[in-house]
Amino acid sequence: MEGYVLSGIQQMGIGVTNVHEAWKWYNRTFGMDCRIFEDEAVAKLMLPYTGGEPRSRHAVLALNLQSGGGFEIWQYKGREPLKIKEEIMIGDLGIIACKMKVKNIQETFAEFQKSGLAVPAAASSDPSGKMTFFMKDPYGNIFQMVEADDWFRNENKNTGGSFGAVIGVTDIERSRVVYSEILGYDKVIYDSTGIFEDLSDLPGGSKECRRVLLGRSEPFAGPFSKVLGNSVMELISVSGHKGKKIYENRFWGDPGFIHLCFDMRGMDELKKFSSKKGYGFTVDSKASHDGNSFDMGEAAGHFSYIADPDGTLIEFVETHKVPILKKFGLYLDLRKRDPNKSLPNWILKSLKFSRVKI
Repeated sequence: MEGYVLSGIQQMGIGVTNVHEAWKWYNRTFGMDCRIFEDEAVAKLMLPYTGGEPRSRHAVLALNLQSGGGFEIWQYKGREPLKIKEEIMIGDLGIIACKMKVKNIQETFAEFQKSGLAVPAAASSDPSGKMTFFMKDPYGNIFQMVEADDWFRNENKNTGGSFGAVIGVTDIERSRVVYSEILGYDKVIYDSTGIFEDLSDLPGGSKECRRVLLGRSEPFAGPFSKVLGNSVMELISVSGHKGKKIYENRFWGDPGFIHLCFDMRGMDELKKFSSKKGYGFTVDSKASHDGNSFDMGEAAGHFSYIADPDGTLIEFVETHKVPILKKFGLYLDLRKRDPNKSLPNWILKSLKFSRVKI
């Protein structure tokens, strides 16, 4: 990493068929109640992933202010979203699961079980011995609950936001150029091969596979690092098994986990470094707008994408303008601030005024 700063996972992109219905579920279940922006517009720059045509969409970016990355809940307008034909399995290529940070695994499990959510019979241990469990939302997306100890504020919720992802790859060592060298997840927490108890309830979970859990030796920095918090990345591969690409013959924005997005500063430096590593930008809003900010409705900035060796999309957003107190027309211009420093707590906590109870 040379000359750019990552603040953490800004959001997991989730394609849905009904944005308001899905947000209601994520709001109630995972506490994703802080609306950073809501916008209806035409996605003009994602042509490599939308069939070569601009596509109308409705998107909401929501955050859980206790800690963790948000969700960008994304729905096509004027086009019928195409669902995956076969369920996602261990061994498939792409984002298999979104990791979610929780305060206490057993308490969260009991709460979800009491609420009638689709959870397994019991929590189980991951390869490091930590307790965890996987669950599905009503739309078939898989989430993994993981205990975390870095919390920005206490809102009496068991869950926080996104804590990373489980990503299916064909070659873990090759993929680490993206996840370890570009994204900075350079610390191996575990590297295990076998059949795993915690995967047993997932489709394909009885296959022997290799799992590598990566963390960062250097903490995230930058404006939103305090609230976005730490995260991990798990790469998983099944030897001798050619899994399907989760978004093969479908568009970005169709139902499922469409991308993993990082908040950052220093887009030009990232572009140079990523290209040097062999992963040039496949989408670049800065080039498309002659260096001007891209308007995202209630926010503005630059965004770009790279694709890992199996085509999984990683987004980077350099935020320029973010709403603090929208009702009073108060916005913060991040271009005037030190890119390495976190925003003061009072500014980050003021995001609570964007909270929406559903």
